[in-house]
Amino acid sequence: MQSEDPLKETPETPTEKASAPGHPNDERPPRRKRRWWLWLTLLTLFVILPGIGVAWYMVTIYPTLPDASELKDVRYQVPLRIVTADGKLISEIGTQRRIPLDYTDIPERMTQAIVAAEDENFFSHPGVDPKGLARAVYQLITTGHKKSGGSTITMQVARNFFLSRKKTFMRKLNEIVLALKIEHQLSKPQILALYLNKIFLGHRSYGVAAAARTYYGKDIHDLTLDEYAMLAGLPKAPSAYNPITNPARAKARRNYVLRRMHKLGFITREEMEKAMAVPVHAKLVGARVEVEAGYAAEMARDWAQRRFGPKALEMGLTLVTSIDSHLQQAANRALRRGLLDYSRRHGWRGPIGHLAPAQLADKADIEQALKKIEEPGHLKAAVITEVTDRSAQARLKDGQTVTLPFDPGMKWARPFINANRIGPTPTAPIEVVKPGDLVYVENRNGQWWLAQKPQVQGALISVAPTNGRILALTGGFDYFDSKFNRAVQGRRQVGSNIKPFLYSAALDKGYTAASIINDAPVVFHDKALEDVWRPENYSGRFYGPTRLRVALAHSRNLVSIRLLQAIGIRYAIDHIARFGFPREELLRHADLSLALGTPQFSPLEVVRGYSVFANGGYRIQPWFVQKVLDFDGKPIYEAQPKVACREESQCLPDDPQAAPRVISPQNAYIMTSLMQDVINYGSGRRAKALGRHDIAGKTGTTNDQKDAWFSGFNPDVATSVWVGFDEPATLGRREVGGRAALPIWMDYMRVALADRPEHPFPMPPGLVRVPIDPKTGEAVPPDTPGAIFEIFREPFAPDVPTRTERKLEQLQNDLFQ
Repeated sequence: MQSEDPLKETPETPTEKASAPGHPNDERPPRRKRRWWLWLTLLTLFVILPGIGVAWYMVTIYPTLPDASELKDVRYQVPLRIVTADGKLISEIGTQRRIPLDYTDIPERMTQAIVAAEDENFFSHPGVDPKGLARAVYQLITTGHKKSGGSTITMQVARNFFLSRKKTFMRKLNEIVLALKIEHQLSKPQILALYLNKIFLGHRSYGVAAAARTYYGKDIHDLTLDEYAMLAGLPKAPSAYNPITNPARAKARRNYVLRRMHKLGFITREEMEKAMAVPVHAKLVGARVEVEAGYAAEMARDWAQRRFGPKALEMGLTLVTSIDSHLQQAANRALRRGLLDYSRRHGWRGPIGHLAPAQLADKADIEQALKKIEEPGHLKAAVITEVTDRSAQARLKDGQTVTLPFDPGMKWARPFINANRIGPTPTAPIEVVKPGDLVYVENRNGQWWLAQKPQVQGALISVAPTNGRILALTGGFDYFDSKFNRAVQGRRQVGSNIKPFLYSAALDKGYTAASIINDAPVVFHDKALEDVWRPENYSGRFYGPTRLRVALAHSRNLVSIRLLQAIGIRYAIDHIARFGFPREELLRHADLSLALGTPQFSPLEVVRGYSVFANGGYRIQPWFVQKVLDFDGKPIYEAQPKVACREESQCLPDDPQAAPRVISPQNAYIMTSLMQDVINYGSGRRAKALGRHDIAGKTGTTNDQKDAWFSGFNPDVATSVWVGFDEPATLGRREVGGRAALPIWMDYMRVALADRPEHPFPMPPGLVRVPIDPKTGEAVPPDTPGAIFEIFREPFAPDVPTRTERKLEQLQNDLFQ
């Protein structure tokens, strides 16, 4: 066998030749070709595709982006402000609390805190912070999660005003583009003002000014450094860093903001450490309501939305009501005091609840129990902690301990049995309350009294008779306890409050204040019901022949029924409807029961009717919106009420601002004179305690004392008061209008007329005072023993007997010779 020589060249096979490097048949591509494909790939990835994307974005997306110049004339969602006629806040109503500020009105400390917390390079970057974006991208690549968006304040403005909060890459791109546009068209101060007014800071507060009110109850200029830092920490996460719901995390965030402020040179180390040492003390504070008028506020809200649409609550309108703040407060006090007095007259219904001895010994249990109890009106929830021989100690929600003296604070608490019966008078506090009892207490003239939430309700409405301006209105004991507005929405039988309108109809029919009607028993047979109606006076007695003046003063039911029967029901309805009472309601009671006030009217309708007497015969329309101001403070609505004309000689025949005359001035004056005697010696004589001679009015009580009324007036103020249960039930045998409603009217009118001098009702021409015999109503010589003067029209009414008419004519000649 021959061995192979390692140095001998073996012949190449064709395949080996073709595969050798450098061989003419070598098929591998040259390196130059591989580089070309690489560059093409890079060009496609980093130039062509991005160019196509940019072109697509510029053609399809960019044109749809909003114009940043719109921010120069931005309109914030600002709540509806409702104020009194003298500018005191009643309510703010809207989904967003906001108090817009100009940049110059924002404190420098607030600006520094926000910049330190949100965007330290705000005043130097062009709207986008490249470092911040790069940091966000790096976090996304390394962690796979979007921990931060790298948003600047300008980008947040773009998002808050123009974009959704949905986290997508397209939204982020739009945010960046819009931020650049905003920076090009707005100044830095303008951008920062937009941000600080728009940003959500929790608890319905938008903007730093509103947040200052919400969390600290202060104007933004009055905040301290720690409070500015607390607000500046909220935009990142208003829920997570909220000082109300999460004080620990809020404090940590606040301290972070303070450290950033120190690092940027805004504050010294000493200021930082001092602010860090302040404990979290934020608490929710509502709008600083200056006057409690919840019922009027709801009326104003409803009016605004009906006139301006649903957007009325976010247009920044200021609705100026007709309410007088001083009189509104007086109305609240008067109604609440009257209802509490009624409640006390009818006995103690017992405590709200009771704490066991172990709970009474635990401060936390006490606080928790009291926290659950609503406090209607001015009542305070309390727990009885100690009872002695002559008093009881009670702890309030705020931790204050008060003393309830037995007399008078608890002695009234006789056990409730029913509306007509109460138990024996207690002799010691322990018979009324025990330690652990949860009760209401009331501060009355500086002394604490045991109290209870009234089950009875009431309403008061007061107007200016000359033009219908509503001066004060309260529709119940407490608006937040019951939002039903009894002054406007509640319709109840008016009882004897209707009698002045019936008597006015009789005067127009020819009767006089001296006309005699027999106050005697009467029986009516109802064939349809196969029943017998025997009406009677409240006293159960009958008084025989009675002058109309006396009958109205003492509210004699039988005289009213006979009078209605004499003038005719249809005639009476037509006349009463002139005062503004709904005719359809009057027609539903087109029988003799009309004389006793069976129709149901609201206090608003009743006070409008009485205003006709007060102003000399004109029907006015009550109103409560004086004017409306837009966001810039310019008036967009002003009331133009129709006005009663006091002097006939000054009235223009077709004046569009003149209220329509519905009764003659003579009729109005005589009726006012009759109602003055209701107070002088009749069912409203308790009102004489006011010491005024320019007031008139009428009590009203319905069957079984289910409703109690008093309506009264002087030439400047007319007021109606109603008291009753929401579900009609007897108030009690003696709870007539003069006892349940009149004291409320007096408490209010005492304040309403305090600064007003006596304003006598002017006697119109065409009337004469003539002496009469009080028993017969006939005219007599002036020197007749027992004669009294009565007011008659000239010429005298046709129903006066012929003999009396002759006497009157002779006396008139004698008197005026």
